[in-house]
Amino acid sequence: MASLTAPISQGTFRRLCLAALVALFTIVITGALVRLTGSGLGCSDWPACNDEKFVDVSTGHGAIEQINRLFTGVVAASVIAAVLGSLRLAKRRRGITWLSVGLVAGVLAQVVIGGIVVLTGLNPWANMAHFLVSMVLLANALVLYRAASWESGELRSVKIPARSFVLGGAATVAIVTGTVVTATGPHAGDEDAIRFGFDIGSVARVHGASVMVTIALVAWILWKARTRVERREQLEHKIATLLGVALLQALVGYVQYFSGVPAMLVAIHIAGASLVWLSVIDVMITDSVTLRRVDEQSRSTPSLSR
Repeated sequence: MASLTAPISQGTFRRLCLAALVALFTIVITGALVRLTGSGLGCSDWPACNDEKFVDVSTGHGAIEQINRLFTGVVAASVIAAVLGSLRLAKRRRGITWLSVGLVAGVLAQVVIGGIVVLTGLNPWANMAHFLVSMVLLANALVLYRAASWESGELRSVKIPARSFVLGGAATVAIVTGTVVTATGPHAGDEDAIRFGFDIGSVARVHGASVMVTIALVAWILWKARTRVERREQLEHKIATLLGVALLQALVGYVQYFSGVPAMLVAIHIAGASLVWLSVIDVMITDSVTLRRVDEQSRSTPSLSR
């Protein structure tokens, strides 16, 4: 019993946070596979699979949907472990605890939204909300994972530079317009599912334009980072990684569009969107940490006029 209540190290807590992040990323992919295989209504009811069985894997579509639902239990266990870990840290930090509680709140919201998705026959607005909340959860999990290694008080002192706010806003627009494309396109989760009545070419062009703006912004930030008098190699590396991932994601997007939107490429595109989003959040975190350290150095270095 003592081992269950004994304090844990920062390293152990970081591993718990990483497990939660991996689980949340994985369920984005499994959720996408539910839609791409047309299994969105494989279970016609919620929280039970149907009127007769709570768990029903008698059909292929039902099995796929049920496996995705059951994996929610793995996600829930991982985020609960993160909360318990935050409470057992040798040095308790309120900000870390609130971030971990945010994961639990987000997962509970996803469970409710998932039920709404099924009960409304895969309504596109509900589907969009389901994916967008997943992106918020991924961001929360990554911030928690990175902050788990910081010293007490560092989380409160984080200040995100304006350029990173703009980058985050541009990436958000790209993600949202991407969900509109998906809600308009052929992979809605079921042949009879409701879709937006937009022209697929028009919404795809809007999404493509938002992606190009985001990539141009990333390239500009990278150029500015490399032309500073004081080089910040870690930040440059993160931005360069984001640029590479975003360019690959854009390539996949164009290939899938001009090849008739095959399900496999859509799955890769959704995974890529999640990676791009995580890379954006990572750049924002690194930029804020770099700014804080530069400010600390400037305060600790006496001026020549003294």
